[in-house]
Amino acid sequence: MPLEIQTKTIFGRTDGPHLLITGGVHGDEFEPMAAIRRLMRLLNPADLNGRVTLAPVVHENAYRRCNRLGDDGLDLARTCPGRADGSPTERTAHALSLLIRSADYYIDLHSGGTTLSVLPLAGYMLHALPCVLEAQRRMALSFNLPIVWGASPDLDGRSLSVARDAGVPAIYAEYHGAATCDPAGVEAYVEGCLNVMGELGMIAGREPLPSCVEYVIEDDSENAGHMQIQNPAPSNGYFEPAVRLGDPVKVGQLLGNVTDVLGDWVVPVNSTQEGIVLVLRTFPTVQAGDSLAVILEVDGRQRWTS
Repeated sequence: MPLEIQTKTIFGRTDGPHLLITGGVHGDEFEPMAAIRRLMRLLNPADLNGRVTLAPVVHENAYRRCNRLGDDGLDLARTCPGRADGSPTERTAHALSLLIRSADYYIDLHSGGTTLSVLPLAGYMLHALPCVLEAQRRMALSFNLPIVWGASPDLDGRSLSVARDAGVPAIYAEYHGAATCDPAGVEAYVEGCLNVMGELGMIAGREPLPSCVEYVIEDDSENAGHMQIQNPAPSNGYFEPAVRLGDPVKVGQLLGNVTDVLGDWVVPVNSTQEGIVLVLRTFPTVQAGDSLAVILEVDGRQRWTS
């Protein structure tokens, strides 16, 4: 049976672009949900050109479980474009894909959920069509978070890969997480979405704010942007980080240790990259293969600047 995602569409006073904004693709990411609900209250049809479709909780099955995954064990962000006659997550992926294909532009809001914390960033998939790539660059810059990250165009199963295949300019954003709903993240997301709407000509008279962007990185190497496979835990255990989010690190530097329950054995995890700590595991209990940290290489990867 087809599944419907709960949305609210706000129609402007004049025709214009159709912008889709989603949150809750993972059920444990809370800043996006709060920000989108606030946008529902803030957006005034009289000030809007075009229309905005808002979906604060895309994966309700995972949301009810307080988990990243649905009760079928699937990650929605690895299941797109899904199936109308599949499992609950596959059906949600199918419904989300229909929404994305109906839009002219797309913003997908995320956070680190209950296990990770992420430096604030706006990202996108590198795209073969120059017009799509340029639109994504403009959107990501105007979202106005410290990091702009264009990454591999070859990662499938995601909301952004559906947009990629449909030729819909799309960005995603990340802001902290760690099982909280950071008020600063909610505010940054509200402002970021409004900034993009101003950039797209959907809100008249919105002046650009001073730029908060510190890094603009494009990296088309294999698996760039795939956060869940970087610096994996060597075994089950307890993770004790030795770095903080945003710290600069060098090759060989200790990122943290994985220990057993009694602390009798300690396995160090050392960085294989030089850069800054973009993502850090904050939930101490780990299983072998869990990502412990993501290092963003800020030198030698910059392909484009504003």
